Amino acid sequence: MSSTLFAGALVALALSMGASAALAAEGATIFADVCAACHGPEGVGTPGVAPPLQDPPLWAGLGEKAPGFVAGVVISGLSGTIMSQGVGYYGLVMPPQSDYSDEDLAAVASYVLKDLAKVEGVVTPEMVAERRAAPLSHKELMAIRGGGM
Repeated sequence: MSSTLFAGALVALALSMGASAALAAEGATIFADVCAACHGPEGVGTPGVAPPLQDPPLWAGLGEKAPGFVAGVVISGLSGTIMSQGVGYYGLVMPPQSDYSDEDLAAVASYVLKDLAKVEGVVTPEMVAERRAAPLSHKELMAIRGGGM
């Protein structure tokens, strides 16, 4: 009986790893098609236009709030003034991406966290659905971010 449970656990692990790899590939594709135009293909940003997503002080400051913040930004968008790594982004307007499915937004948000920001954390479709049902305001997102930091 224990060997059956062990085999089942191995199959579940293999399937989740495959799903995780598929999610990462989907996120990278969506990022390249949609987000890279402003944030750059490697997420280093475009001075004066879009801040870098490779921003260690931002992600360190967000900590465990990072997945919820990213889910909120892709649903609600973000505008205003942001400082990132000493560069000001004034009149920034990132439009909401709410036309995409919860799965697609979770994939791209998780790609941003894991592959660009190099932080632990995943955004699930359920988190995106929660933000879609109760979107965060610009003021709430900026408060989570730490103001215009």
